[in-house]
Amino acid sequence: MGKLKWTDSEDIAIALAEEHPEQDPLKIRFTDLHRMVMELMDFDDAAASSNEAKLEAIQMAWYEEWKENQERTD
Repeated sequence: MGKLKWTDSEDIAIALAEEHPEQDPLKIRFTDLHRMVMELMDFDDAAASSNEAKLEAIQMAWYEEWKENQERTD
């Protein structure tokens, strides 16, 4: 997998789900989500290239990953 960009919401969501498996994505502020994405090892995009729509897409994709993981552990 290449370096992640803000538009790679699905791949970012998978990476976040792997790094933060217990975190409910809907309880994260966008400022914290932005920081978490920037801290991903495979992420390589400008901080300023983010916007609310991109963060929301990442959050929703992560939520879907999180829900699937919750169903597997129940």
